[in-house]
Amino acid sequence: MNNKELVLKATGELFGDRDPSAVDRWVSPDYRQHSSLVADGPEALRGLVSTLPEGFRYDLARVVADGDLVALHGVYHGFGPQPLVAFDLFRVQDGKLVEHWDALTPVAEETASGRSQTDGPARPTGADTERSRALVEEFAQRILQDADYSVLTDYISTETYLQHNPEAADGLDGFGAAAARWAEQGRNLVYKTVHRVVAEGDLVLLQSEGEFGEPVAYWDLFRVQDGKIVEHWDVITPVPAALPHSNGLF
Repeated sequence: MNNKELVLKATGELFGDRDPSAVDRWVSPDYRQHSSLVADGPEALRGLVSTLPEGFRYDLARVVADGDLVALHGVYHGFGPQPLVAFDLFRVQDGKLVEHWDALTPVAEETASGRSQTDGPARPTGADTERSRALVEEFAQRILQDADYSVLTDYISTETYLQHNPEAADGLDGFGAAAARWAEQGRNLVYKTVHRVVAEGDLVLLQSEGEFGEPVAYWDLFRVQDGKIVEHWDVITPVPAALPHSNGLF
């Protein structure tokens, strides 16, 4: 069983079957938690799974696996009154889940592009992972961190840019209009640090921190085609003042 299969099996038993005993099979005694929902350790996770309500479910959209890191993108139903779009990132070691990060945001009823926050291609293609990673890493440095928008079209396709952020329409013009509105609201896109890059085939996930009118965690998933970024999904979530553990969000 590879790491992708392991994470899918473990999360299926934990959050699909809502089986607290799955903690014993899949979770390390030293499990480190970066979620705002639960504290460190297997017992805290067992407590969360034990309290999941009837009707709770998780709809998986896609998986990206890169070495010991496996990222899931999907929608939770039952954590609260609204369905939540989520990125979950797990680190696997010796056949166990040893660390977890996540980001959650409510499902939008309407989006500027007409696309949902999770639809689109479900699986990575056989594209060159390292080329995809290198392109997105350079984009992250030059555009997101250095804010050099003069070279934006070196990285994002001018022909196809499919957008899943609920406030941005498709294309570079759609993104530009959304960014202008955000700036008027005092929500400038500021990326300070890229913490992790998870790449498989044509899909590359960035986990970053910065500001968007307040301190936030940025989770951006990009699809690369013919040397350009052609699709984008994201979750932007505030950084809480305190968590039920000392690990922080990153």
